[in-house]
Amino acid sequence: MKFEFRNPTQLVFGAGTLSRLGEIVRTHGTKALLVTGGGSVRRNGTLERATASLKAAGVPVAKCSGVEPNPRLSTVMRGAEMARSEKCDVVVALGGGSTMDAAKIMAAAVFYEGDPWMMMAGQENRRIPEKALPVVTVPTLAATGSEMNGGAVITNEKTTVKSFVTARCLYPRAAIVDPELTVSVPPDQTAFGICDLITHVTESYFNGVDGTPLQDRFAEGVILTAMEWGPNAVADGKDIEARTQVQWASVVALNGWVQTGTASPYPVHMIEHSLSAHHDIAHGAGLAVVSPAWMRFAARTRTTRFARFAERIFRLPLKHPEDAKAAAEGIDRFEAFLRSIGCPTRLSEVGIGDALLLRYAHDTVLVSHDAEGRLPGRPPMSETDIVEVLRSAL
Repeated sequence: MKFEFRNPTQLVFGAGTLSRLGEIVRTHGTKALLVTGGGSVRRNGTLERATASLKAAGVPVAKCSGVEPNPRLSTVMRGAEMARSEKCDVVVALGGGSTMDAAKIMAAAVFYEGDPWMMMAGQENRRIPEKALPVVTVPTLAATGSEMNGGAVITNEKTTVKSFVTARCLYPRAAIVDPELTVSVPPDQTAFGICDLITHVTESYFNGVDGTPLQDRFAEGVILTAMEWGPNAVADGKDIEARTQVQWASVVALNGWVQTGTASPYPVHMIEHSLSAHHDIAHGAGLAVVSPAWMRFAARTRTTRFARFAERIFRLPLKHPEDAKAAAEGIDRFEAFLRSIGCPTRLSEVGIGDALLLRYAHDTVLVSHDAEGRLPGRPPMSETDIVEVLRSAL
């Protein structure tokens, strides 16, 4: 292994920590752009509590609501313009991963010269942002881990392409992670979040470089924790202990600890981005469909790795290190787990047919590709391979 690691985000974790929002935001700015999604934070009282905390700390607020589940470029541009016109000097993201991602890009777009889409992967003459307003994240869903990393994903609705950017300036200055804010999340969205956080670590587990045993154990710990506590969180949304353990697993899954040294690409995420760009499905639901199908494809060339997954996660005995039968059973059991908590595992279940499979594959490699035009991963995938995986998930 050879790597650098940096994560400057202050993490404030635990039930009841939303009350500290104003105190923390005030250390980073004097007027906040408060970014929210479709209205759930208003209906469940979270928005009122957040604004009360900011008001008590003497931080005035400009509200930017309506961020979509797959945030759009136009929404990001609207938020950035609001931050400029309202003279906001700090951004607060109150919501799920989409809200946090949009808020990060808004914060950078305030200073970015030209079209903010030029920040995103897949653009010719791409320019990574170097400056952003300070961001404070308050997740209301355990899923993306966006609260404590420097990445963001948005969709260009004009081209139906979904892409990502990672930059040092996008790291939130602070993350207030209060598991109590997730108790009102419905069972299906809770389940989708569990799949999302697990997929963050299976990406590096299966696609990273060899020789990372500590990172493997980190990943396995996240998966086992999510599989142990996730069903409880789905079955009883008010189970605060289950919510807490799933929330912490979500943070750890993508704050960099698990991925450090693995140099891993994210092929499953890249394929799913193309699906949700076209069909606006929940990201975690799309991952639940793509991930088992991709696993079966990848296991043909990395049987030993998937056999180890089966042994360590599902305690399946191996007859030998390249036990293809055990590898296949491990994937089947993982897919069965996703179904058991309410995730879809077929494209038809999320309303997607076979009409645009070639388009999804093309859009995927447009955003992320190696020198030979293949989607990076182990193994790398041609457009034909991507179509094969998606067809197997119909």
